[in-house]
Amino acid sequence: MALTDQERAILTFEASWWTEPGDKVGLVQDRFDLAADRYAAVLAELIDRPDALDYDPLLIRRLRRLRDRSRRARADERAAKAGELP
Repeated sequence: MALTDQERAILTFEASWWTEPGDKVGLVQDRFDLAADRYAAVLAELIDRPDALDYDPLLIRRLRRLRDRSRRARADERAAKAGELP
């Protein structure tokens, strides 16, 4: 399945949003007319797609690493809390 123009634009934006003035949520709303949670959902779907990896391998690998670190941190936090229960 090929990336749409909007999906490519989202990946391009994600690779360099911090270089633009303004906050990310506002930029996403202005540029893509998406709420922050919908943008995050679209991005989460994109990072698992092979065509997104082909489009920007460095970005997709970085986003996958960040996602995996977050998942591990949440799992470790849950495990630590479970260990604290009597």
